[in-house]
Amino acid sequence: MVVNQFTTHAGLFDLSGKRALVTGGTRGIGMMIARGLLQAGARVVISSRDAGACAQAQEQLSGFGEVRAIPADLSRHDECRRLAGLVTAGSERLDILVNNAGAMWDEPLETFPDAGWDTVVDLNLKAPFWLVQALLPALRKAGSADNPARIVNIGSIAAIHVPHRPNYSYSSSKAALHQLTRVLARELGPQHVTVNAVAPGAFPSAMMAATLDELGEAIAAAAPLRRIGRDDDMAGVAVFLSGRAGAYLTGAVIPVDGGIATTA
Repeated sequence: MVVNQFTTHAGLFDLSGKRALVTGGTRGIGMMIARGLLQAGARVVISSRDAGACAQAQEQLSGFGEVRAIPADLSRHDECRRLAGLVTAGSERLDILVNNAGAMWDEPLETFPDAGWDTVVDLNLKAPFWLVQALLPALRKAGSADNPARIVNIGSIAAIHVPHRPNYSYSSSKAALHQLTRVLARELGPQHVTVNAVAPGAFPSAMMAATLDELGEAIAAAAPLRRIGRDDDMAGVAVFLSGRAGAYLTGAVIPVDGGIATTA
């Protein structure tokens, strides 16, 4: 008979010694997640295509722990491979991959352009897949049956319910990312790698600025919890999925939206 081994409360959320990559980690939800992982003890690499933003974010986050920023344009396959090589240089393992980098394109149906699809799909859907491909050996090396490596894909509640804005490629790409999460979860589970998705609702970020300016009060009023998301809300779910507390969860899409997607 197997006897359960109980972990202390602190240990459930302790990421000491873990190595993590958070794409799009220089602002918004990515920075919230990076800060949470750092505070839990992880060593974190963040990336963005903007070198200036990387330098600024590294300085801001350095007070929370060991952080390194690497500029990379993840809409390009070769850049995903380059980033993977830099992240694993000096260590053959990666414990946590957070695929957060993303793009949105709002435009009416009649004029929605090809670029509105290519730009968004390349970054929101292809890049996470390319990074998993490139980093899978390092994730396999880090994972074990008791303590798997973790992949956390950042989706959206726009992929769960129909959004109010004309962001056709964004909501479609995030729905595809949710399904990719499930497909990879089934394949990689036996290899000691969990794959889950977080579907954020409204959080303060540059991507959400226009939506919050137009609909912020209405969104907050529609949420059962009557507010938009805060930094700790996103940091908390990322730490949960990355730590011992989330070790038996894979293939899940978790809405973090104050209850909007599940109660509408």
